[in-house]
Amino acid sequence: MSKSATKGVLLVQLGTPDAPTTADVRRYLTEFLMDPRVMDIPYIGRTVLVKGIIVPKRAPLSAATYRTIWDDKTGSPLMYYSELQRDLLQRELGDEYHVELAMRYQNPSIESALATMERMMLDSIRVIPLFPQYASATTGSVVDKVMEVMRSWQYFPQVSFVSNYCDDDEMCEVFADHARRFDIQTYDHVLFSYHGLPVRQLGKVDPSGQLKCPDAGCDACRVEKNAFCYLSQCYATSRAIAQKLELSMDHYTVCFQSRLGKTPWIQPYTSDTLHRLAKKGVKKLLVFSPAFVSDCIETLDEIQVEYANEFKALGGEEVTMVESLNSDPKWINVLKRLAQG
Repeated sequence: MSKSATKGVLLVQLGTPDAPTTADVRRYLTEFLMDPRVMDIPYIGRTVLVKGIIVPKRAPLSAATYRTIWDDKTGSPLMYYSELQRDLLQRELGDEYHVELAMRYQNPSIESALATMERMMLDSIRVIPLFPQYASATTGSVVDKVMEVMRSWQYFPQVSFVSNYCDDDEMCEVFADHARRFDIQTYDHVLFSYHGLPVRQLGKVDPSGQLKCPDAGCDACRVEKNAFCYLSQCYATSRAIAQKLELSMDHYTVCFQSRLGKTPWIQPYTSDTLHRLAKKGVKKLLVFSPAFVSDCIETLDEIQVEYANEFKALGGEEVTMVESLNSDPKWINVLKRLAQG
């Protein structure tokens, strides 16, 4: 803790279990899925569904998956890269700033990070959710929790939030740089696979309460109609990266993974896209996951293992994952710029 710091920066990731055990995964999933911004149904129904059905079934399976990506020395990949980002950003910002890392779910908690910052009597706090695209279930939940925790403070520094940076030029350049490590022209198709959301959550962000734009994802939708549409921001990120790599529109597809339950989620689903491409004779896929700034279970297992095996079973030959932003110095420079406002 720097005694000379007057400005605070709070980096917030989604979260990770403390250990790859069923008990720890159960705690993580319960906190995550009981968030009303994530599972946006009435409390009683949410409690029955989450605690009575989903978590008891998924916790042992998820724990087994976490064990396959858990490192004996560094632990959770998401935690490892998040801590690196915090430390590298602190080095770049210098003693005038104090950088804290928190997880929206589990540890280190937002409560503990803000308690440290409260004791420092900082002049300002800049909150940076580590989600490039805005969604109520991610960035919105972070803002909600920070405001809830700070409600009891007896003094208030200047507080600001970064809402999104979905088409930040330098961030998209880092993703493009990571893709250039491969011979892109040898791949038959490129996927931009994002975490999914229930369709109803898109409608809730529309001021009218309904998603009226059938062509969600177009420039006009994002700029003129609804700047906070998650779907539109995913398309904006994909277009920005594709332009840097000179990909034609017919050479890439935007799709969505990690759906849950029977309610309609954003489409096309990644799994369905794999089936469609395999049926067309596509053999080699290059995959981005630009909703994540750190490699994690969704990239290291869901895409590189689960989807890769599914694609190969359909006749495909190769699925190559583009590394996330992780500790790339250019990404740290993006965080520095966001922190300085």
